[in-house]
Amino acid sequence: MTLASKAKVAIVGYRGMVGSVLVNRMLEEDDFALIDATFFSTSTHGTPAPKVGKYDLGLIGDANSVEELSKYDVVITCQGGDYTNEIHPKLRATGWQGYWIDAASALRMKDNVSLILDPINKEQLKQAIAQGQKDFAGANCTVSLMLIGLGGLFTKGLVESAIVSSYQAASGAGAANMRELVEQFGAIYNDVAEDLADRSKTMLDVAAKVQTKLSTDLPAPYFGAPLAASLIPWIDAQHDHGFTKEEWKGHVETNKILGFADNTIKVDSTCVRVGVLRSHSQSITLKLKENLSVEQIEQLIAEHNKWAYLVPNEKQATLEKLTPTAVSGTLNIAVGRVRKLSLGEEYVSIFTVGDQLLWGAAEPLRRMLRLVLDAPLDY
Repeated sequence: MTLASKAKVAIVGYRGMVGSVLVNRMLEEDDFALIDATFFSTSTHGTPAPKVGKYDLGLIGDANSVEELSKYDVVITCQGGDYTNEIHPKLRATGWQGYWIDAASALRMKDNVSLILDPINKEQLKQAIAQGQKDFAGANCTVSLMLIGLGGLFTKGLVESAIVSSYQAASGAGAANMRELVEQFGAIYNDVAEDLADRSKTMLDVAAKVQTKLSTDLPAPYFGAPLAASLIPWIDAQHDHGFTKEEWKGHVETNKILGFADNTIKVDSTCVRVGVLRSHSQSITLKLKENLSVEQIEQLIAEHNKWAYLVPNEKQATLEKLTPTAVSGTLNIAVGRVRKLSLGEEYVSIFTVGDQLLWGAAEPLRRMLRLVLDAPLDY
């Protein structure tokens, strides 16, 4: 069953990156008009909440207080997996029957938890609500971006397998990592600024100095290795069979969102952290079940939802529209470089770019709130 409007909603972790984006989106879409919201924090509880537009949310609640949280109809949390693992079972143990909507990965693969991506699985989510399910989790960012961008192929059962190379922004690792990247860029520039101004210095001289900086004198406490002027082909913890956990998520979460058995669509990924602040890119090789023309593929993608938009496979259009710079801060998923491969007529290569802080994190949470409120959503 869905909740009536003006439900009491606790928002935990509102100050972090995902939480901040979530609150901004809720304000833009006037979600606060539908609910009685309270911000919750593990450290600043009892102090006045920041005003959100025209809404005064009173005092900040104690995010560690199960008793306080149990008074709310909905808990939306962007606080992270450790918080979920500690608080969620305690809250359920009290008999609390509210909705738990989570940005973290902690609950994603549990049988009684649905992954949220309503432009792809709205009917599954509505059915779960009708059947009394109360726990929902946002999906992995790259999976969500891939499925929104290529929903016209995946939802029609046209994909047999996918090989994905993701190029993930620093913001996917957190605010401290973003800061570290910018500081690394600054440190590199400061080290070679005089050499760049001196035209007698060759770029090989400059590059050698940069390499020395990267190798010996560029702090990287968060990433563990320099990211500026480099990349890191490892994201998250080690998993089975040589995969990282981030790469494993691509397979299991794609199938779960689509409501398929685990091996219905095989998804193999290589996940790379790159020196971009915001928005993830993906190079995707699909093996289709049918021999579709490029024009048919593009039409299916464009018709599926209002956020995926096609970029012509031309140089200027690609430079202008198929980059993190072009999509950051928007809900648009740019889809381009669509072409058949020499591997066979059923193989197609596609490149996508999307803001992982929006469709990859915050946006599904606020849309799930509207689903449990039975409030209107745009498609």
